[in-house]
Amino acid sequence: MAIIKALTEGLGDMGMSLGIASIGSAIGTGIAGMAAIGAWKKMIINGQKAATAILIFVGAPLSQVIYGMILKNAIADANLAPESYLWQIIIGLVAGAAMAGSAIFQGKTGARACDAIASGANDTAKYIMVIGIVETVALFVMIFTMTGLPTG
Repeated sequence: MAIIKALTEGLGDMGMSLGIASIGSAIGTGIAGMAAIGAWKKMIINGQKAATAILIFVGAPLSQVIYGMILKNAIADANLAPESYLWQIIIGLVAGAAMAGSAIFQGKTGARACDAIASGANDTAKYIMVIGIVETVALFVMIFTMTGLPTG
């Protein structure tokens, strides 16, 4: 038992929350990035200036990487008993998946915003507010999971 404790102590969720959230961020930025390129193409063809503000929508899903890292560190810092190791991994997987979902839908929302701007409906502030609402899901997951962690 001492060997298991030494091997698992402080490992937390083995980076599951960070890894899964990062996959979601990659997918979300990819979705929004492809839409941004399409929007710029449409604007240039129509003789408009390519709107740099569209980059906001491409970068928005990246924040979930940070939330995943913060949660990963919080789970590891809780230094829970080795008997809870499986539960720490499950917590990291589920929380990471929720953050990944937020990032993916931020990318999809950003893609729609890029298309709207390219079509002339330039109301960037409102689009950013919608992106922020989708972002809130990841923030809630991170905060509620961290506050629910038992202390070692």
